This record gives sequence, C-alpha cells and structure tokens, in this order.
Amino acid sequence: MQGNLPPEAQEKIEQLQDLQETAQEVAVQKQEAENSLTEAQNALTELENIDEGTTMYRQVGELLVETEYDEAEDDLEDKVDTLELRLETLEKQEDRVQEQFEDLQDDLEELLGGAGGMGGPAGPGGPGAGGA
Repeated sequence: MQGNLPPEAQEKIEQLQDLQETAQEVAVQKQEAENSLTEAQNALTELENIDEGTTMYRQVGELLVETEYDEAEDDLEDKVDTLELRLETLEKQEDRVQEQFEDLQDDLEELLGGAGGMGGPAGPGGPGAGGA
C-alpha cells in the first residue's frame, strides 16, 4: 500500500511507526519504574515494623553486607524520591509522544484528503501504518 502513497505521506507513516515504537519503549520503562517504586515503598513500610537495633543486611552484588537501620531508611527514601521523579518524567514523555502521534496522524489524514484510511482510536495503541 505504501508504494501508492505520495512520498510525504510515506514519511509521515514512518514517523508514526517510530513514535509508536517510542511509546512502547516509554511504557515499558514506566512499568519498570512503577514496579521498582512499589518494591521500594513496600520495603520502607516493612522497615517501619523492624526494631532499629535489629542487625540488617543489604545486597551488594552477590554479597550481603551489614548496614545500619538509619542508612537503610535513608537509602530507601532516596530511592523512592528518585523513582517518583523518574515516573513523573516518563509520564510527561508519554504525554508528549501521544500529542506528537495525534498531530502526525491529523497531518497524514489531511494529506490523504481525509480518506479515513487511518480510522480507529487515536494514539500509539491505535491503528498501525497499514490502514485499509
């Protein structure tokens, strides 16, 4: 189908495919960050139930190394803060990609004279480049 399209339309379709790929990559990174954040928050919650005098260990590579309660708490709090910022950044990136995708899709529909070949829900999870 792409062989019958004007070069500008082919370029827009390629850009849409690239954005779709980017959106998928961002979604994977976001999911990983959410999982890590949940894990760190759960660890912090569990830490509150542990007596501060309890001997604690942290994993460093393949080793378990003794650590202090306060150090473990500070490290987990820092990790939670960092992951929250990472999630916020990924959400903004996700919104930007979605907006670019919709703009490109509108451009392509306009270029094709509103042929409706790109029907279906808008967004990276929507139509593929191989329309009707």
